[in-house]
Amino acid sequence: METTIEKKAVLKGGEFLVKESTAHDIFTREDLTEEQLMFGDATKQFVDSRILPNAEDIEELKEGLTPSLLEELGELGVLGAGLPMEFNGQGLDFITDTVLSEEIGKSGSFGVSVAAHTGIGTLPIYYYGTEAQKAKYLPGLATGQLKAAYCLTEPSSGSDALGAKSTAVLDGDEWVINGQKMWITNGGFADIFIVFAQVDGDKFTGFIVPGDLDGITRNAEEKKLGIKGSSTRQIFFENVRVPKDYVLGEIGKGHKIAFNVLNIGRYKLCAMVMGGAKRAIGVSANYTNERKQFGKNLHEFGAIKHKLAEMAIKTFATDSATYRTAGYINDLIQQLLEEGKTPAEAKLIAAEEYSIECALLKVLGSETLDYVVDENVQIHGGMGYSEEGHAARAYRDSRINRIFEGTNEINRLLSIGMMMKKGMKGEIDLLGPAMAVGKELMSVPSFGSGPEGFFAKEKQAIVNAKKAGLLVAGAAAQKFMQHLEEQQEIMMYLSDMLIDVFAAESTLLRVEKMVAAKGEEACALEIDMARTYLVDALDRINSNGRSAVAGFAEGDEMRMMLMGLKRFTKFEPVNTIAARRRIADHIVEQNAYTF
Repeated sequence: METTIEKKAVLKGGEFLVKESTAHDIFTREDLTEEQLMFGDATKQFVDSRILPNAEDIEELKEGLTPSLLEELGELGVLGAGLPMEFNGQGLDFITDTVLSEEIGKSGSFGVSVAAHTGIGTLPIYYYGTEAQKAKYLPGLATGQLKAAYCLTEPSSGSDALGAKSTAVLDGDEWVINGQKMWITNGGFADIFIVFAQVDGDKFTGFIVPGDLDGITRNAEEKKLGIKGSSTRQIFFENVRVPKDYVLGEIGKGHKIAFNVLNIGRYKLCAMVMGGAKRAIGVSANYTNERKQFGKNLHEFGAIKHKLAEMAIKTFATDSATYRTAGYINDLIQQLLEEGKTPAEAKLIAAEEYSIECALLKVLGSETLDYVVDENVQIHGGMGYSEEGHAARAYRDSRINRIFEGTNEINRLLSIGMMMKKGMKGEIDLLGPAMAVGKELMSVPSFGSGPEGFFAKEKQAIVNAKKAGLLVAGAAAQKFMQHLEEQQEIMMYLSDMLIDVFAAESTLLRVEKMVAAKGEEACALEIDMARTYLVDALDRINSNGRSAVAGFAEGDEMRMMLMGLKRFTKFEPVNTIAARRRIADHIVEQNAYTF
């Protein structure tokens, strides 16, 4: 008798707002293969044995240490994990690359050096380089024999990257580059710079610039708030001459390189900060087991239990949303490869398709880590403020992530802007569902059948939460039309609604999948986390929706929309205090984050 395998329904980028998914449709951490876990464990061992014991020396920028550790990581295969074998890479799939990124995220500021090298330093050549450029540079970048840096930001252009003032002028068979770049990670030791400059005044263009050319000056190391263990310098280019064929991609198309590489960068940043959050939770748990106050261990106090549990809940939700997105991107890459695309083309297209999710994850992950490391300091009390332990450094290191890869404000605006553009182009159907929500709001509430099975009430709550988002987004779009992008406050409220919808749904579906495999009793704590996150997310969705609506509606329209928000975010009370206590007790018992 033949068995039929149910085919997964893969959503397009942004479609999570208007379509439902099943637990079967999504990828979760529990779906990782033995091989993927093995690669992750090897990276973890490297971080534990080579990075953490050298944390102080890395922090003090000991001469040659980070470059040599990068070479060791190259020998391990991590630097070239996602590159094809023909370039000394491992040819690993996107999900395995995610596992490695998470483990590297536990290494503090060393992880920043790795991310800059493997991401924005290497990927521009892999995605946009000629075959000759790839053959010349990628093998060395994969092994760590060459180290890369990315030169985009200038004193006058941060978020407005295309406003760069650096210039490139063609002189015979060479380009002459002049300009100043700042905040260049790996700037102190990079062998290769990816440099962006204006050709003919307004053609924003990328170049490959070897670091040993005449005219390149590396300023002193920046004195930074955090990530002190990563080399960060200003780089000056004075009449630097590079061969004509060192243009990266097409003249005037540098924005494609800059923006498309950032999609992967945002996603990987989320994977890395997730690893950092898990490590910080373990440090907190350890301290609450050791520290006594008023004759009790710290973990016996309810206020501390709440902190430990909330740190874990937010991290679990981030994990769920991250691996769900990894599954979507990986599936699309495989589909594109089968259609004849090259690996580089497939990765670029897949990352661009899910650029909305990448932007949302960047915000979710960086703000989750900020919450976790802040509470880690608080749990440590005065010791958390001392530089002798992990807490202070983790707190300082975390803060940059809300600025990296486009600020969180930019990413919030981008996510809504891209969603609206997809709707206007007909790539996803936003108008139909938004109009349906409007009609539903004007009708008598229906109490007909909804989702069935495990988490039925919770899944109905997600269906309704999506209606809340569509209600506010649809009304705002109708009110402001093409000028919605000028209403940044409203767009940011909408973005936060999307983040909560995506994270809450991802968490529920992940836990539902776990329950199907192991049973409710074995997944009791994960059920606690999913329900607690959902209850809090619904409150935030309601609050953000109300704030947005108050910014553009009044009178009967406002009252009707507020009534709708209340209806769409209603959920029966859950004893989250008891749930958090159970979660915290498990973390303390395990002395680590083990979910």
